[in-house]
Amino acid sequence: MPELAEVEYFRKQWSVGEGERVLRVVGHFQARIFRGITEHELVDALTGAKMTGSESRGKQMIFRFAGANVGIHLGMTGKLSVEKPDFSPGKHDHLVLYQKKQALVFSDSRLFGRVLLHTGKGEAPWWAKQAPDVLSEEFTKKAVESFLERRKGAPIKAVLLMQERFPGIGNWMADEILWQARIHPATRSGELTKEEADAIWKMTRHVTREALATVGKDWSDPPADWLFHHRWGRKGNCPRCGVELERGEVGGRTTSWCGKCQKP
Repeated sequence: MPELAEVEYFRKQWSVGEGERVLRVVGHFQARIFRGITEHELVDALTGAKMTGSESRGKQMIFRFAGANVGIHLGMTGKLSVEKPDFSPGKHDHLVLYQKKQALVFSDSRLFGRVLLHTGKGEAPWWAKQAPDVLSEEFTKKAVESFLERRKGAPIKAVLLMQERFPGIGNWMADEILWQARIHPATRSGELTKEEADAIWKMTRHVTREALATVGKDWSDPPADWLFHHRWGRKGNCPRCGVELERGEVGGRTTSWCGKCQKP
């Protein structure tokens, strides 16, 4: 599933449409990604509307139009792309916003994504309730320590995937954070020392910042010395100590770690 850096990358694809009006809206409106939205509502709200800006937060994006906000969640297989203005939608192209210079396309082969619409005054409710970004001032050491204490019985790998405190952090980023912090993924949150909790806060921000600067910028890979480059295959060695990585299920998710650098 796309994590915050991948989401930011896809947001940037559609940002080329900022300042231009939507001439036509086409979609497979019977698809479940449009839960709670009718074809009439979406077409009426966006046809003729100019895109004024966009933003990503966690695993969700918002595209602002004059008089309407469109939220997009990519789910597991969703992606945004930009095609030529005469683009003809395929089977999995569920929403197409035609503009003068291009067509903005949302594709999702497995239909786990979501399209949201808000046309009322003020901030969209589904956007306002998003947790504070991990690079924001609200994401403090104290806030993280408090959250870890409330989830003290859960393995730290599972806690890092809880979007109400770590928005946008997914499987590979959680593994990276724990490897860089030298903490075993199965460690219970309540067993962490203050120094380890501080390391979680620090590395969450560090990994997020670097991921946004690479993957989020142009889909390039994170730094060469990261776990990222070794965790995907069945075999791989720790880039820090050279020991073969261990793999297993922690908190219901496939996990990779170094048995030497991240001791239980």
